[in-house]
Amino acid sequence: MSTWMPLIVARKEIKVILRKRSVVGYVIILPFILAVLFSLVVQNDLISNGTISSNYSLGFGDLTFFFVVFSAIIPSSIAAYSIVGEKIEKSLEPLLAAPVTDGEILLGKSIAAFLPPILAIWAGGGVFWTATDYLTHSILSFDYFPNLNSGIMLFLLAPAAAIMSIELAVIASSRVTDVRGANQIGSLMFIPFMAVFVASVDGVFPFTTFNLLIIFGVVGVADVMLFYFSKSTFKREEILTKWK
Repeated sequence: MSTWMPLIVARKEIKVILRKRSVVGYVIILPFILAVLFSLVVQNDLISNGTISSNYSLGFGDLTFFFVVFSAIIPSSIAAYSIVGEKIEKSLEPLLAAPVTDGEILLGKSIAAFLPPILAIWAGGGVFWTATDYLTHSILSFDYFPNLNSGIMLFLLAPAAAIMSIELAVIASSRVTDVRGANQIGSLMFIPFMAVFVASVDGVFPFTTFNLLIIFGVVGVADVMLFYFSKSTFKREEILTKWK
């Protein structure tokens, strides 16, 4: 596999993505909306009369984990469009007919679906961290963010969740002929992460450093397995000759 070919494919894909205003708005704006809403939660529900409210069930780390959940949702729309959408718009055939391997095509498309959402997620998480520190510093007498657990969530788990979502969406978009169907299948990837969130809130599986690293290890192994599975299910000849 040539190092440059996936990057060339990714650059081409990103140019296509940037022309889709609805996708750009969804990918970029949603994490910042999430950051603003969570900052308002901190201001209005966690802080009362100059103290941290003790009757609120979610902590700052729990709110940060929502960025992991959304990392498993946002990239799927780009990844699902990358094959089915281009096939519908008749722009996929030239790429499939080019002297590029299946692995290079999939890796390039995955890079393009990964970078814009994860950068937006990191930016949104940074806004939430900054706002939370600003709102709580006078009460806590220290900056709560950044810390190890939240760093693991945002910089390890969020990318791993995004990769898992992308690979599932690529698998779906390789086998179905409808963008909406591929997007819906890919977006289901948020369910296991929401299950982990609920388990943490209920105290069954708290967000300790050790538990977060276990989650990251499990997701990382799943990412590797899904990549090879997506590569085995991506059949360019079938897409070129049988899709109508």
